[in-house]
Amino acid sequence: MTAIRAAGEAAVRRRAILCVLAASAAFSLVGALIKMVGPEVPAVESALVRGAIMGVIMFELLRRKNGGRVVWRTRRPWSHLMRTLCGFFGMVSAYYGYTHLPLAANTALGFAMPLVLTALCGPFLGERVGWQRGGAVIAGMVGVLIMVRPWNVTDTALPLWPVAIVLGGVVAWAGAMISIRRLGMQGESNEAILLYYSLGSVILATGFVIPVWVTPSPLALAGMVGAALISTGAQLLMTEGYRTGEATVVAPFEYGAILYTTLLGLLLWGEIPDRWSWVGIVIIMASGLYVWRTETRVAAQ
Repeated sequence: MTAIRAAGEAAVRRRAILCVLAASAAFSLVGALIKMVGPEVPAVESALVRGAIMGVIMFELLRRKNGGRVVWRTRRPWSHLMRTLCGFFGMVSAYYGYTHLPLAANTALGFAMPLVLTALCGPFLGERVGWQRGGAVIAGMVGVLIMVRPWNVTDTALPLWPVAIVLGGVVAWAGAMISIRRLGMQGESNEAILLYYSLGSVILATGFVIPVWVTPSPLALAGMVGAALISTGAQLLMTEGYRTGEATVVAPFEYGAILYTTLLGLLLWGEIPDRWSWVGIVIIMASGLYVWRTETRVAAQ
């Protein structure tokens, strides 16, 4: 019986790992698609298409889950609003980064989010951030600094303005994660959180896109629709992976996105991270994994 149970747990763990691997690959493909259409359409326009398509899909999933009806009323409207505002800015800044930064560099900067989240959990969630997690956050920020190298004035330097926008989006994503954690603790379902976020993103994107609207070519429109569909599937896969598998087991496989985006950047745009960029990427990944491991251990205790 013990062997059967162990085999069942191993199968669930493998499935969770495959979900996270597939989600990381899918998000990498989304980044490549956004980078392709970025020179033609503004980032907020891609965000509008993504929000509309994800909203339709989440509405249908929620309707089926509730036996054919959707309950729109929520007792946490302000939490949904905060999650939407932070998530929208994080998404648009990431899309902007895909257009103006190397694919792997933008992905690596995004992986600083768990570090920022750890730093913000103290003041916003009342969680204690010990010296170990605090040290990991500092190390990760050093990794970001090594990647960006603001003192570097050569052609190999990353452009500071896009980097600043992406890092601002990283802080916004961390705020979105805090809002999601609060909503989860308050009993809101994953589908409901994504549905309200999608609707809010559509409203925000519509307001921002009117003065900068560009009618996309058929190819660009196909790229935006493809990115929206793939990112929706990736979001569901990532949620399923973390829902069924231990975070310490599945989290390392999320960093496979660095390898995927590096390969895509090399094949499609000839982008090759230099030596110092790799040093920064490794430091950010190691710090993020340490934070994941420490937070999971604290949660288990």
